[in-house]
This record gives sequence, C-alpha cells and structure tokens, in this order.
Amino acid sequence: MPPIPSSPTPRIVIYYQTLHNPDGTPCSILPIITKPDIAVTHVNVAAIHLNDPPGNITLNDHVPSHPRYLTLWAELRILQASGIKVLGMLGGAAKGSFTRLDLDEATFEAYYIPLRNLIRERGLDGLDLDVEEPMGLAGIIRLIDRLKSDFGDGFIVTLAPVAAALMSENPEHNLSGFSYEALEVMRGKQIAWYNTQFYCGWGDLSKTEGFDFIVARGYPADKVVVGMVTNPGNGAGWVPFEILQEVLITLKNRYPGFGGVMGWEYINSLPGDRDRPWEWAAFMTKNLTNGLPAVASVPVPATVPVPVSLLGSSNATAAPQNPFLAVDDDPKVTDEAPLPKDFEYYSDGSLGE
Repeated sequence: MPPIPSSPTPRIVIYYQTLHNPDGTPCSILPIITKPDIAVTHVNVAAIHLNDPPGNITLNDHVPSHPRYLTLWAELRILQASGIKVLGMLGGAAKGSFTRLDLDEATFEAYYIPLRNLIRERGLDGLDLDVEEPMGLAGIIRLIDRLKSDFGDGFIVTLAPVAAALMSENPEHNLSGFSYEALEVMRGKQIAWYNTQFYCGWGDLSKTEGFDFIVARGYPADKVVVGMVTNPGNGAGWVPFEILQEVLITLKNRYPGFGGVMGWEYINSLPGDRDRPWEWAAFMTKNLTNGLPAVASVPVPATVPVPVSLLGSSNATAAPQNPFLAVDDDPKVTDEAPLPKDFEYYSDGSLGE
C-alpha cells in the first residue's frame, strides 16, 4: 500500500470535545474560519466510544444522531467546505473501545462495522486513535489496515500517544500497551502523524528537549505534532505563552517540516478563554506560519543523545545557530521518560448539562 499523501506542515489541530456551553447552547467552532488570521488545518471531534452491545456508539454521553448535535454536524460540514479536515477521535480516557476491537475476528467485526458506518454517514476525513488502554500490536494494525481498506489511502489515520511512549520502550511510560516504535516500522506509511501528548506528566513543552529526543530516536519531525493543554483547567502541564512561543519558533526553525501543534481542547482555550476560544488558533497561526523570521534551521544541541533505534537516525538538519531564537543550552534528556501524574478527565458531560 502506498503512503498517504503528505499533509502541509506545520499543522494546527484542534480537539473539539466539550461541545456545549454551561447553559446548554452549542459551543460554535465556526469562528476558526470567520475570524481573521487563523489557519487551522484539522479539527478532531471527540470522543467516540464503542459500548456494549455492538452498535451502541456514543459521542461523549449521547448517540451521534441526538438532536443536541444537529448544530455540531452542520458546522463541521461548513469547516470541510472551507478546506479544514475533520476527524473523529476514538477512545481517550474512557476505556473499552479498543479492548473490544482487540478481540477475536467476529467480535471485531461486530464493533467495527457500526463505527465504519458512522464515519461514512458523517463524511469524516479521518480517525484519530487515542488508545489509552492496553491493546495488542496485532490489534491496532488490524484496525489501521481495515480503515485503509474501507476508506482508501486518502483517509487520515492518526494516533495520540503520550510523549513518553515515543521517548522510551518502558511499558510504564505508555498508555497503549503496544510499542509505537514497532508500529512505526510496520505501518508508518499508513499513519499520517502522531498527536503527541506533552502534558499531564507525560512530557514538557517548556523546552525543546522532549521533541529533540523523539526525533533522535528516529521518528520523522513532520509526523510529530506537539500536543498541549490550552488552559490549566484542562490538565497539568500548561505552558505560558511567552515560553511556548520561544519553544515553537525554535522547533519550526530547527526542523524543516516540523509537524505542528495540537490543543486540548477548544472551548476554553487561552488567551481568550470561553469568550474567545479561537484566539489560541490565532496565536499558533502567527507563530507557526506567517510570524517567523526567514532564517536557516537551528541545529539540535550536540548534547542530545542519539540512541540506536529500529527507526534509523535523526533527520534533524544542522545549520548555523540563530542567536535570536530560544535554544536549550543544557538539555538533560535521558532514555527514561518521567512517570506520569494523575489528572482529571473532562468531557462534554462533565459540566452538569
């Protein structure tokens, strides 16, 4: 199977899960196309869950056809007509979907077919696989292969590992069970990119060394989208904008084709919070597209270790250092990622609607 067509980078990916305001009215996503100077590339509507019995699918706490989602589906079609790709996010912290898809062939079919039908019915451009429960490598490969077989090479398949899972083969640093290194070797051409969670104790976006280390392990820089919480209320690890700006500009200049950013989640994204959640996307657009100085790539610091990997060597490009960009002077990357911290999980049903 040929690789999927490449996606322009850097990507700006928005996770859209809390779909309603506290008063029950829909939280509109349309400002990302009606407000100026915003160039979002992808929106991941979350979260799809496969429940018992087969065919019992929910989007957060309700069936996808519930009247409360009429505005959602209409607005997502408008985004697609405007050139933004819309993906569904399967799984997340609510466990069970991938456990069911990891069983015998007959059980897989029983749960997969309704999911396939939902993707077709809603015209989704892809599926983001957020595997936060144990799943076998054969199981995730079977799911990816089936999605590609049913929807074609242009269908976008992404995964959402925690950053530690790309930095270490230690199973304690991985929520998914399977090895992402092995998956990249075996199905890398069918995976568009990784929405990598650099938050909640799994990574740190206040510096570049986590991304540097992942690339040094062999993951292509254009396939690593750095994920962040958009508000401290969405989970631990929020990074102030003045620090984040330096990190993103450094990564953009250090790695031609830098994969981009993703934000969890839309409704209360800073700096605008609930009143103007689209301002996060405007900030990212400014700093990742039209707000960058025309300079050569910044080299990865020589002290970043380059371990032997099944994936091959780093694809970082060395070039003269730019003194105007923030670069980590003393990266202290080790091959052991930090242990995660507990965090609260927020969903569309957690606002007391």
